[in-house]
Formats: sequence, structure tokens, C-alpha cells
Amino acid sequence: GIGKSTLMLQLALSIKGKKTLYVSGEESDQQIKMRADRLSASLNESTWLLTETNTRNIFTAANELSPAIMIIDSIQTLHSPILDGVAGSVGQVRQCAAEILKFAKETGTVVFLVGHITKDGMLAGPKVLEHMVDTVLQFEGDRHLSYRILRTTKNRFGSTSEIGIYEMLGSGLRQVN
Repeated sequence: GIGKSTLMLQLALSIKGKKTLYVSGEESDQQIKMRADRLSASLNESTWLLTETNTRNIFTAANELSPAIMIIDSIQTLHSPILDGVAGSVGQVRQCAAEILKFAKETGTVVFLVGHITKDGMLAGPKVLEHMVDTVLQFEGDRHLSYRILRTTKNRFGSTSEIGIYEMLGSGLRQVN
């Protein structure tokens, strides 16, 4: 409810000229279309949408499309048929993340993984997940207030001392300068 899906959909729709695959395990096509309409944006010719939770089906679609960018919303909704267990369990999160990492390295696809945090502010799932990725961004704020902070907690390629401030409006997130 903080706006992670809104932020990621705005990102996907703003990228022009690069195939972007937006994978949602949380919302239906209709829900995403309603959000895009609210954002006054439409799916463009370079943005593809897949509502799926099975990693095998996601990779099949991604291999057919060959996207430059893939957004997974969210890692806690995915399920790998390789491992028993329910989506969101520690084993499933670890397995799905490992499969996505392997896919990204083999194909050169940039992958954004959306994850949830616990009430303690820790990433939900195994701590190893944070070590598998290059950058961890934390989206913070009170869902009842309009301002959000995007904070870097890990960055293999640069500083973690910068933040982004956004205002949640009916039409989506707006950067606050």
C-alpha cells in the first residue's frame, strides 16, 4: 500500500525503445490497466504485461520476448516448480531469486525485484536475498500521508547517501525537488 507497484509501473511505462516485461504476481491484468489509466498512461509498444507466479512460465515468456528490462512484482508471490513449498516461504523466495539471478546473468536482462519488508523494516524472506542483488532500495512512508522516501540501503556501484522524495497523487508518484 505504500506505492511500490505504482512506482514500478510508472518506471515500466516511462521506458521507451527498450522492451520491458512487467510481471505481476499480485494483481490481475484489469487491476494493472486501471492503475495505468489512473496514471494517465497507457501500455506502449515496448511494455509487455504478464500476470504469472510460476517461474517456469515467466522464463518461457521472457525467452520468447527477450526483454531488455524485467520487473517482478513481487518476489514473495513467485513459486518455483523445482522446490516444494508455498510462495513466499524462505525456500521459495531463495530459489526464485536464484533462478531470476541466473536468468539475468545468462541473458543480460536488467531485473527489478520488488520485495516486501516486515513490520521491523527488514526484507521479508531470507537475508541472503539482499546479498544476491546489486542494489537494495527501500520505499518508505506512511500510506495515509502523501510523501514517500526512496532510500538506497545497498549499492554495489555507487553511493548509498542519496534519497528520492516523492508525493503520491491520484495520478501517481511525483518527484519532489
